[in-house]
Amino acid sequence: MRNLLQFIARYSNFLIFLILEVVAFILITTTHPYQHSAVWSSANRLAAGTENIVTGIGDYFRLQQDNQRLAEENAELKNLLMAQANQLEAIAERDSQYVYAQLDWEYTPAKVVHITTHKQHNYLTINKGLRDSIQVDMGVVSKDGVVGIVSAVGEKYALVVPIIHVGMNLSCRLKTNNYIGRTQWNGMRYDEVALEDISRHVAVNEGDTVVTSGLTDVFPEGIVVGVVAETTITEHDNYHRTKLHIATDYKTIKYVQVIKNHTPNPITQ
Repeated sequence: MRNLLQFIARYSNFLIFLILEVVAFILITTTHPYQHSAVWSSANRLAAGTENIVTGIGDYFRLQQDNQRLAEENAELKNLLMAQANQLEAIAERDSQYVYAQLDWEYTPAKVVHITTHKQHNYLTINKGLRDSIQVDMGVVSKDGVVGIVSAVGEKYALVVPIIHVGMNLSCRLKTNNYIGRTQWNGMRYDEVALEDISRHVAVNEGDTVVTSGLTDVFPEGIVVGVVAETTITEHDNYHRTKLHIATDYKTIKYVQVIKNHTPNPITQ
């Protein structure tokens, strides 16, 4: 308390002057409308300026947060694009390998001008021959799958042995597990052949797709031969008894393609 009294006594003149100034200011602003308006206008400008500064600071920090969020999203998008680019590169590499493999095979379109389906030794006749570079032992396919193999060639025509021929065996494999078998026709149905040489320990199911094995120079690997229609096995059987529904419809076939292998395997020639 004594210190406070000493302070007031020491600065009494200044304190009195300050009090008089405050009183004068209040009297001027309350009794004179112009000064009152000017003071409040200045105060409003000061408050508005302060608010703008505060708002600007808030906007700055919000902008910083937005920039951080955008940077994170940009990084995520870059990672996604990089992953997609790697995936597309892998697909392109796979497709290029496939195209490169297909370059070894040349396809010549032909029209079927005659066909038999009710004999033990069925044949197709196509309208392409020696002048079209057709040769014996070339494979023949349709849009649906394997048709047969060229057996004789004339100048303008060629004979094709289909897989519905009792003397025809075609090397093939189950697409699900790659086990190798062969087709054998019993001379009965034109749309069905037997799938032979599939061991009893191999899983075979109805609906399994059978394709060319690629073990010979006649057909590329993976051309559809047919689909398993029925399979049975007894305790005494060493091999499955499997019926294969042929992919090619010999009753309606009109157009085929003859396949030439540009790089035959010398082991299988």
